[in-house]
Amino acid sequence: MSSAPGSAPRRRPALPARAAFWVQASVLVVLLAASSAPSPLYPLYQELWGFPPVVLTVIFAAYVVALLAALLTVGSLSDHVGRRPVLLVALVLEIAAMVVFVLADSEATLVAARLVQGVATGTATGALGAYVIELEPVGRQGLGTVLTGAGPVLGLAGGAVASSLIVAAAPGMIHLVYVVLLGLLVLQTVGTALGPETVERVPGALASLRPRVHFPPDVRRSAVWVLPAAAACWSLGGLIISLGPSLVRSLTGADSVVLTGLVVAALTGTGGIAILFFGTTAPERVLAVGMGLLVAGMAATVAALAVGSVGLYLAATVLAGVGFGAGFLGVLRTLLPQAAPHERAGLLSAIYVVSYLSHSIPAVAAGAVAGRMGLVPTAAGYAGMVAVLALVVLLGLHRNRPPAREGCTARP
Repeated sequence: MSSAPGSAPRRRPALPARAAFWVQASVLVVLLAASSAPSPLYPLYQELWGFPPVVLTVIFAAYVVALLAALLTVGSLSDHVGRRPVLLVALVLEIAAMVVFVLADSEATLVAARLVQGVATGTATGALGAYVIELEPVGRQGLGTVLTGAGPVLGLAGGAVASSLIVAAAPGMIHLVYVVLLGLLVLQTVGTALGPETVERVPGALASLRPRVHFPPDVRRSAVWVLPAAAACWSLGGLIISLGPSLVRSLTGADSVVLTGLVVAALTGTGGIAILFFGTTAPERVLAVGMGLLVAGMAATVAALAVGSVGLYLAATVLAGVGFGAGFLGVLRTLLPQAAPHERAGLLSAIYVVSYLSHSIPAVAAGAVAGRMGLVPTAAGYAGMVAVLALVVLLGLHRNRPPAREGCTARP
């Protein structure tokens, strides 16, 4: 288990570090599953309460704004006060959000639930990723980083699919998914309370609350050319969540909540599996594979839209999903090892600020443009933007080739 310099547990934990590692890995999945679970249900809420389409944008924006506000303020707080206190607060907030969802009776309560949920997710993001890496079992080097990348992506897929399947099977049980998530979160809160701490308290907690995006000096040079990969991956996620379901409906003529969930899972579920598959691949190689597959996936997407083939569109989304997972893993495996232990939470939060801005701003813009330009041309242009970002990273990889590894002959 890695920790900050001079760190030592302040109490004897009731939960061993290995068990705590898997508890926190499950938290990564469940938190993001909770964040994606409402998405397939929005059309049902709209039909139930009769609010205009613009309210959907407000609900989406409420979550993103709250999440970014938390990332910018408390994103590095756990580097100063410890991982567990920050995570416990985040889990309590997430539980509160689930309660509001269960009791929701209007669009206003949906906005309130998403605001609380955004704060909870943003508060947990940096601390949780750093905690998983620090609890990594001995002899499983790199597993923490792999799960830090795979957990959220698999959670996004699982939440969307589970929510859509539950409602499809039992339309009157719209709140059931929140009840299930609520139970899991309560158990995880208990597990977190019983786990070990991995960092000692250090001064600077109040100063760390000043809104900022901080990349440690040793990371900045790499971040310049690596971060466009995070932007490409999460922009693609925004495309699938914002326009993907509508594109499939336009190609098939079907309006199905299950289809909506499956489109999201085609990207995020494939991405999560790809992260697990490429877990031990060299960072520069997995980043190159990810960006290459993103370019190929975007080209296939444009072709599918041109010929009106839903089969080709779904295949393109799966291909791009592999690129999404491999590319984001490449970002984490390139940047995180360059940060000191006490900088991990802050760096992870900064990476996710870039990621969520890329996820939200282009998606909102695409939603606005689609009304004037049309759904298919907007999606094609969006795919082109993602491909350009991926090509920028491939160029950066070419220009920043790492030195020859030990055992290889280096050039003079």
